[in-house]
Amino acid sequence: MFSVTVRDHMMVAHSFRGEVFGPAQRLHGATFVVDATFRRPDLDADGIVVDIGLATAQLKAVLGDLNYRNLDEEPAFAGTNTTTEVLCRTVADRLAEAVHAGRLGDGARGLAGITVTLHESHVAWASYERSL
Repeated sequence: MFSVTVRDHMMVAHSFRGEVFGPAQRLHGATFVVDATFRRPDLDADGIVVDIGLATAQLKAVLGDLNYRNLDEEPAFAGTNTTTEVLCRTVADRLAEAVHAGRLGDGARGLAGITVTLHESHVAWASYERSL
């Protein structure tokens, strides 16, 4: 399986419901380094997994909808704890929509899957992997 990863970052504010979250139940900020890995079993006709420029632009666009937002106020997340894991799935699903809409180019239609990793710090991160 071949893969290409592109990276960006986002800054959000949010809070969590539930005693398990301790002080994170209060509104707080989070800065995430975000990796999006695109996979496919074979390279396309141009010898690539995906156009890196288009993948970078689409990751930036997806994160732009979340960046500098208080996620507690976003209707898409109403009633949801916006944990790192939930945000991984959200970013991956939105990138998958971009692939299906052709925004990563025709060659991206041969992608097998996407993995999104959000790094909370240099010692903790979470990922979500999905098929296309």
